[in-house]
Amino acid sequence: MNHILYTVDEVTQTIGGKAFIGRPDSGIRTILTDSRKITDSEQGLFFAIKGRRDGHIFIKDVFKSGVKNFVIDEADFDRSAFTDCNFFLVDNSLAALQDLAQHHRLKFTYPVIGITGSNGKTVVKEWLYQLLAPENNIVRSPKSYNSQIGVPLSVWEMNAENDLAIFEAGISRPGEMENLARVIRPTIGILTNIGEAHNEGFENTDEKIAEKLKLFEGVDIFIYSSKYLDEYTGELPGKNRFSWCYRAKADLEVFDDEVLDGKFQF
Repeated sequence: MNHILYTVDEVTQTIGGKAFIGRPDSGIRTILTDSRKITDSEQGLFFAIKGRRDGHIFIKDVFKSGVKNFVIDEADFDRSAFTDCNFFLVDNSLAALQDLAQHHRLKFTYPVIGITGSNGKTVVKEWLYQLLAPENNIVRSPKSYNSQIGVPLSVWEMNAENDLAIFEAGISRPGEMENLARVIRPTIGILTNIGEAHNEGFENTDEKIAEKLKLFEGVDIFIYSSKYLDEYTGELPGKNRFSWCYRAKADLEVFDDEVLDGKFQF
């Protein structure tokens, strides 16, 4: 594997909290969040995250699979049965996962494309991959890994052999995009659209747009359809911007194929 091998000390310094070290010579190169999908157990780090189910209840199974490194956020978790292991006790296991992924992201300087929107994120990501893959070594979000857990897992796959990254980010309520933005840190931003998906999580459309646009703060170029931002009252992000729209004013105006004066106009 070509992934960076992180030391126990570097992981401790990155995610904070308190470390209980039983294997000081351990190296970390694989992030694990699902007890059913254990790979590279020797260099794996399991994050006990509280989601639909509490990840702490699966530590015993993960330990039996050979994993010796764990991130937990329950101070009273009984570690006595897990000998020769490293435990990192933090305030929030999910936040620690994002902190470690952000630390990894900062190791690389090649372009990163960040994609968000109400729909079409995965389609646009895969379309760009097909277009750009012949000339680039691309790392991208697997499937639709665009959640609070999926994004750090995607970014963790970055390595020195790549020269381009494409990640998608999805949110359903205010306060979520800031976490994803600091992990992805895109240099190129693409907003697919603004639809009705997850409307229930926001007070109005402006709030929803503002939250999504947090992904693109500081990007070198922000690409979007002017159709969805014409009535937005906030400031648009990006050092540079490029808009497109179908039959409306934009940097790139898209028309039906029509013969005008003997020429095709698009």
